[in-house]
Amino acid sequence: MTAPVIAALNRMTDDEDADAVLRCQRGDADAFEALVERHQKRMLNVAYRMLGDYDEACDVVQEAFLAAWRAIRSFRGEAKFSTWLYGIAVNRARNRIRQSQGRSRRETASIDDPDGPGAGGVRREVPDCGESAEERLEKKEIEARVQRCIGALEPEHREVLVLRDIQGFSYEEIAGMLNLPEGTVKSRLFRARAVLKDCLVRVLGEWP
Repeated sequence: MTAPVIAALNRMTDDEDADAVLRCQRGDADAFEALVERHQKRMLNVAYRMLGDYDEACDVVQEAFLAAWRAIRSFRGEAKFSTWLYGIAVNRARNRIRQSQGRSRRETASIDDPDGPGAGGVRREVPDCGESAEERLEKKEIEARVQRCIGALEPEHREVLVLRDIQGFSYEEIAGMLNLPEGTVKSRLFRARAVLKDCLVRVLGEWP
């Protein structure tokens, strides 16, 4: 048995999705539904943070799952299934960003305007009953401004910041998703953090 095959087998052993993936490759749609349920919430968060639009993010996630189902028989375990799956979602989000860049340039809005594109409900979660209406509104406005700053990043910087600082993926996982050296991931993240901090200071005041 060759070293690459052994490495792939080791990764599959450590992959919590491995059993479901094998069943999917045999045509088990129920197994794929289990994978969807396991990953859809996090994938939606990644897509939303990259795109700043909830409906667009939903479309991207649906497209990513459809593409994964169609290609799952070609998955060979060179990386964890989640790395492969999220890589598909990120690529779909990138394509959406490229398609909308021209329109976005024509429809420029001040980043200080909380009512601009992408300012809607960042998390769409039930508010804390202990919060007053004023506190909820203030929190929503802050989240909207933070999302605007994330959306103002260059796409290549935005994606590494979302994957690392918001979703908590490892550098190795992000490198696999984006097909980049880990050093490139780290340098892009350093730049993304610096630009984001500058933006947050402008729109929120002093930022830790």
